[in-house]
Amino acid sequence: MVLTLLGTRWAITVLARRGYGQEIRDDGPTSHHIKRGTPTMGGTVFIIATIVGYFAAKLFTMTPPTASALLVLFLFAGMGAVGFLDDFIKIFRQRSLGLRSKAKLAGQTMVAVVFAVLALQFPDERGQRPASPFISFIRDIGWLELPAILVIIWILLLIAGMSNGVNLVDGLDGLATGASMMVFGAYTLICIWQFNQSCATAQGVGAKCYEVRDPHDLAVVAAALTGALFGFLWWNASPAKIFMGDTGSLSLGGALAGMAVMTRTELLVLLLGGLFVIVTASVILQVGYFKITHGKRLFRMAPLHHHFEMLGWEQVNVVIRFWIIQGLCVVIGLGVFYAEWVTG
Repeated sequence: MVLTLLGTRWAITVLARRGYGQEIRDDGPTSHHIKRGTPTMGGTVFIIATIVGYFAAKLFTMTPPTASALLVLFLFAGMGAVGFLDDFIKIFRQRSLGLRSKAKLAGQTMVAVVFAVLALQFPDERGQRPASPFISFIRDIGWLELPAILVIIWILLLIAGMSNGVNLVDGLDGLATGASMMVFGAYTLICIWQFNQSCATAQGVGAKCYEVRDPHDLAVVAAALTGALFGFLWWNASPAKIFMGDTGSLSLGGALAGMAVMTRTELLVLLLGGLFVIVTASVILQVGYFKITHGKRLFRMAPLHHHFEMLGWEQVNVVIRFWIIQGLCVVIGLGVFYAEWVTG
């Protein structure tokens, strides 16, 4: 949090001096045109802050990094690198759409496949690997075991879905930052609970324990992410002094999917990150309805937050109300997670 509070202010100065400003879509809400030129690629700041924060914790406690945490950080930084290329093209070629869709998808796929392959390696002394061959909800679903190739495809789809979901939500000042912060805060609690009830420890042995390889270290990663986003939100809240860009949104979506895979909560993340699912669904519905009806629109504009802007809502009102929706999703998700443990 300290690194992003201080580092983002410095980044705003440097990026503005070099003219690294955001290009704005001409077909978007007209109120957004005043944002043209606002420094972007701010995601670089919280990527660096999260990684530094994690390794500072390791140094301070004199404990070695774990495979699970390193893999999540790899996915986080790797997806951020793809987003950085996208932002770079937007700035230097003055093209608001950045990378071509095929190039962006290829980059995301490459990072995701490397992550998925490595996540199926590195067994600990109990044979637990960072990722599981089972599809999971709150734990592995015993009858949904997949062969390795299908596990990789499943993880790839999860990463693509979450990274693009966060990318779609990142359309209003502070919206994606605040929503992501809530989800990573929830994962901090989930990982601490899983560590306290881990099957690898004496107190966790029993029917209700969790088979997660490195829950304690994953909590450190989630906490670092939450703190980094807290600091970034200070500058990203309306009126935003800096945007995270695709550098930030793709990295956050990747980290969110990575946490879901590592904690065996792959389907629960759809509830915890409910706002990302809702906004993504609004785009799918808009495109599908447009094609079926040959030009008619279901919403005034997609993604969904722009629909409410077009209805006349102030940007701040849309952000706060969407934060409330995301907060409810997190509370319900945590409630479902805890209820499963209570009921056994």
